[in-house]
Amino acid sequence: MSIFTPTNQIRLTNVAVVRTRRAGKRFEIACYRNKVMGWRSGAEKDIDEVLQTNTVFVNVSKGQVAKKEDLLKAFGTDDQTEICKMILTKGELQVSDKERHTQLEQMFRDIATIVAEKCVNPETKRPYTVILIERAMKDIHYSVKPNKSTKQQALEVIRQLKETMQIERAHMRLRFILPAKEGKKLKEKLKPLIKVIESEDFDEQLEIVCLIDPGCFREIDELIRCETKGKGSLEVLNLKDVEEGDEKFE
Repeated sequence: MSIFTPTNQIRLTNVAVVRTRRAGKRFEIACYRNKVMGWRSGAEKDIDEVLQTNTVFVNVSKGQVAKKEDLLKAFGTDDQTEICKMILTKGELQVSDKERHTQLEQMFRDIATIVAEKCVNPETKRPYTVILIERAMKDIHYSVKPNKSTKQQALEVIRQLKETMQIERAHMRLRFILPAKEGKKLKEKLKPLIKVIESEDFDEQLEIVCLIDPGCFREIDELIRCETKGKGSLEVLNLKDVEEGDEKFE
């Protein structure tokens, strides 16, 4: 979709229109199609990366700009950037049925991924796969809410899944023992995957006890096996439960 705006002679491409109605009038803003959901989920913080222009329109496709007095009456301000933020947060994104379906499918996968990363089976102390979580979400007929962030919805999914399966939010407490030669270099590679290092002992070998998100377990296991050529060891000590409200998703 390409829109020519005669008011400022700027050709807008890849346009997503977000629309709202206030004080009996329609207001629209022109955004980048792939950035609107990122803003709403909190992944995108820079408004300039979301808006094609911080102009408020009554009709984006015709390039008709909203009048100052209409903005003041509807929003109580004529600050275009602030009004754009209001519309962006609460307005209706104009998308085709196919686009909406694709977006909802992607959000569904993202929610399942977050749940798999944060949760374990309390009996086996092992994380669930994303595919298994997706299947469980379908079994409970979970319906994605496009205006809520995937992180908020992941918390809701965990609460609902607890009623039908063994699942708990938790950190895994691990101990890994690494050969001295590879230890320091490997520790730097492992750092981004570790939540908290509880203890560290470096003698002939490097021994670390730490907490991780369950979703990082396979990557850590593979990293230690590959980098140490089987000489390193990894042990699951226990689970540290994360109480409701104890920790928020980053």
